[in-house]
Amino acid sequence: MRPFLILSILAFYVLFQFCWWAYLLVDLNSEVYEHRIENVQLKAQTPEISREAINDLEKKNSQRLWMVIGEGSVFLALLTWGSILTARSIRKEMALARQQKNFLLSITHEFKSPLASIKLYLQTILRHDLEKEKEKSFINSAINDTERLNNLVENALLANLIDHKGYSFGFEELNLSALMRLQIQKLQSVPEPPKFETHIEEGLHISGDKNALTLMFSNLIENSLKYSPKDAPLGIDLKLEDKKVTLCISDHGPGIPSEEKDKIFKKFYRLGNEETRKTKGTGLGLFIVKYIVKGHKGNILVKDNKPSGTIFCIQFPPSAKPA
Repeated sequence: MRPFLILSILAFYVLFQFCWWAYLLVDLNSEVYEHRIENVQLKAQTPEISREAINDLEKKNSQRLWMVIGEGSVFLALLTWGSILTARSIRKEMALARQQKNFLLSITHEFKSPLASIKLYLQTILRHDLEKEKEKSFINSAINDTERLNNLVENALLANLIDHKGYSFGFEELNLSALMRLQIQKLQSVPEPPKFETHIEEGLHISGDKNALTLMFSNLIENSLKYSPKDAPLGIDLKLEDKKVTLCISDHGPGIPSEEKDKIFKKFYRLGNEETRKTKGTGLGLFIVKYIVKGHKGNILVKDNKPSGTIFCIQFPPSAKPA
């Protein structure tokens, strides 16, 4: 609030000084006009000459007055416009600072949590003679946390490359149906896998970057899992619709307010405050998702699920199956 207070005081001071300057200028112009009228009346030889000179002075006085009004109006307009732009700039900087603070808080937690978990699993395996199945379960859990860390690092690196326009897509002909099935299979191979309701149409091909699309899918699934109830299945639908390859991922969480649907794709943006938010995340996932979708000449839509939840639908232009 301090920058806004300083800006308000400065703007008020400038406005006050301008009004005082305008008052003094108008007052001085009136005094000069009155003195000149008196001189004309004293020096004029006939009433006609006096009236003509007075009319000329009145015209010049009116011109000066309108000049002050015109220049003052321009000055006030520029002052108002500059104050609004400055206030907006300060507000944006403050919002960015809050988002960066939230990001640092969340990324610290996101890294510490899986690292502590991996350390605990490995220490347990080293210190105890576990049954084979239990040991395998711990190792799989550690691998799952490692994958989570890897996704965090990839998101952070890709976001940095996006900012510096250093990422370029490696396009190739892809069977998106097979790629999605492979990703779902990986997600279902971990301990306590999430539940899915899948409807995948076979043989859907697009031109795309395999690694980028895999990261896009992982971020969408992770985002839906964060807000969906634990036992509620996620819906994954892939089909050809309106001549577009359409991928929809639906959850049964609390949903996204209409006024927030455009904001969720901004970098670092997350619903709520990081210090009170319970769900994990860094505010980079959906930002990266939209970048990948746009890079593939696609479109992403956010819809309300029924009776509750959110549906993310992504539309890609199809490509012919390679020979």
